Amino acid sequence: MKRRNFLQSTAASVALASSARESLGAVADGPAKRVGLIGTGWYGKIDLLRLIQVAPVEVVSLCDVDSQMLAGAADIVAERQASGKRPRLYSDYRKMLDEKDLDIVLIATPDHWHALPMIEAVKSGADVYVQKPTGVDVIESQAMVAAARKYQKVVQVGTQRRSTPHLIDARNRVVLEGLLGNVAHAEVCCYYGMRATGNPPNIEPPEYLDYEMWTGPAPMLPYCNLTHPRKWRAFMEYGNGIVGDMCVHMYDMVRWMLDLGWPNRISSSGGILVDKSSRANISDTQTATFHHDNLSVVWTHRSWGNAPDADYPWAAFLYGDKGTLKLDVHKYEFIPKGRGETLRGEALFEYEKFPEDKTEKDLERHVASAVRGHMLDLLAAIEQRGRPVADIEQGHISSASCILANLSMKLQRSLAWDADTHRVIGDDEANELLARPYRAPWVHPLPESV
Repeated sequence: MKRRNFLQSTAASVALASSARESLGAVADGPAKRVGLIGTGWYGKIDLLRLIQVAPVEVVSLCDVDSQMLAGAADIVAERQASGKRPRLYSDYRKMLDEKDLDIVLIATPDHWHALPMIEAVKSGADVYVQKPTGVDVIESQAMVAAARKYQKVVQVGTQRRSTPHLIDARNRVVLEGLLGNVAHAEVCCYYGMRATGNPPNIEPPEYLDYEMWTGPAPMLPYCNLTHPRKWRAFMEYGNGIVGDMCVHMYDMVRWMLDLGWPNRISSSGGILVDKSSRANISDTQTATFHHDNLSVVWTHRSWGNAPDADYPWAAFLYGDKGTLKLDVHKYEFIPKGRGETLRGEALFEYEKFPEDKTEKDLERHVASAVRGHMLDLLAAIEQRGRPVADIEQGHISSASCILANLSMKLQRSLAWDADTHRVIGDDEANELLARPYRAPWVHPLPESV
């Protein structure tokens, strides 16, 4: 990293942490926050270990339906946390939350398991960090907001672009300084070849996996080697495809950058246009347009072919009449129209301060500083009893908008959205699809009954 870019990113990181510093002093002076994690897979460990790095917490509980994954996570936590203690282990999140002794609960399950644990966690008295997207349908996501407000708990969503040092720098130096001028169009995209391929046969779930509990409220599908771990995003039954996984990050970042609320209309088209032989049922090609007043944000993904801009395969582009801002998880670049200075920034690595980042298995190293910043922001909000930067309502807006994009593609028509009533205007069929059926005995949460 060039020295200038390093200094800019470092300054952004310092600015991000400064608002939390006083609150963290209060945390350090008091008893360690008691933490539990539901979902001990890839990102569950990334989130939890970043929290351990920035705050004097005690991880007392871990929960997972995969007993091998659970035991492995317990070993890592015992090695990494200051006390050296091994957490209590659970296979059912309800039993873990029944203890009612947790200050913070992290949730990093597959998407279809975000809503119910989050709602039960705030009922149990805990503040929550829940991974994106907030839910797999609009109504359960709305119920998550209602629960956070009813029980007066802080809920941070894992849309950590809002806490990414170089992106904070871009927002401060370019957007808030008005260097873009009038922004009337934005594009967000993903061209990663990330859609699962192949058509593996049905097999019996492994003995160490409680597949009944893993499935939970989702439809019971035959098990195959795409189901667990990490490849479950191949199926719409457990999430919302690449839009629900990748668009939610970039669209949320654009909304944060430009201070956008709900879109008033969403339209989308696409489908499985290339890889028709795969068992995966998510789209391999899709565009979506989120219409805001005087601005549209257009999403495109393809899981095949090349990216139009090889340097920005998963990115956002803000177009103003004075310049263009390119943004991704590694860097940003502002290109002024005509004469002017091109501004750049890069991801912040903090190996000197956190040397374990160099060797931690499966860590997205360029994102580690962003997750740490997101945890610092969560802790500050908890101490101040305020709203974090990725408050559950902001996560709901971005997540539900992406869900509506998928509904638009399914129905093959544009959806006019009334954010106040949380209804699609003049479209009874679309409104019937705002809540997915839950598999018995699980009961779908409603905003009025959490």
